[in-house]
Amino acid sequence: MACDDLAFNLLNQTLLLLCQKAIYWKEEKALIAADVHLGKGGHFRKAGIAIPRDLAQDDLAVLSDLIHSQKPEKLIFLGDLFHSDMNSDWDWFALWRQQFPELQIILIRGNHDVIHDEHYLQLNVELHASLVLGPFLMLHHPLPPEKLADTKEYVLCGHIHPGVLLRGKGRQSATLPCFAFGKMQGVLPSFGRFTGKISMYHEKNDTIFGVLADKVIKV
Repeated sequence: MACDDLAFNLLNQTLLLLCQKAIYWKEEKALIAADVHLGKGGHFRKAGIAIPRDLAQDDLAVLSDLIHSQKPEKLIFLGDLFHSDMNSDWDWFALWRQQFPELQIILIRGNHDVIHDEHYLQLNVELHASLVLGPFLMLHHPLPPEKLADTKEYVLCGHIHPGVLLRGKGRQSATLPCFAFGKMQGVLPSFGRFTGKISMYHEKNDTIFGVLADKVIKV
């Protein structure tokens, strides 16, 4: 399905907001995604809950398509790349990594990223608690207002799995995954298919973009 992605200029940087709930940062040639949660299906299956086995493969296939279409030089994960301890989905991730040996992959550790560093390093995945790149500070958790006031860079983060509630003229309503850009902080939608979304509070002057299956729209 063709997607109408949306270009958003932020701090003189061009961020292409993608229907696949990721960002392509043109100046840095970087693909940015948050909250993929690979292995979440395997985590639930270990607990005896019937979850489809192809969730991780589907998310990795979407990443592959984006890499082929956007041709990034680096891929930045804003935390929660893997949902929990290692399970069979890790093998899919390792195989997927072999397809893109020249791609620089950076993981900003999230609260779910508990797999030992050595396993990521073996796959040539860089690990950071935070990372400043150009005008942006890459984090997993959003910063509270009191810390944002002391931050020089604009924060890009995830963790919240943000959604925006839209209401129709009747009683119909829908919550869309969204990109939420405030004055000093932008929150990305969760990339993973098995992650959900939460309708979040937005300040009046925030810039919000809802994500539909075939387009990104300004709300």
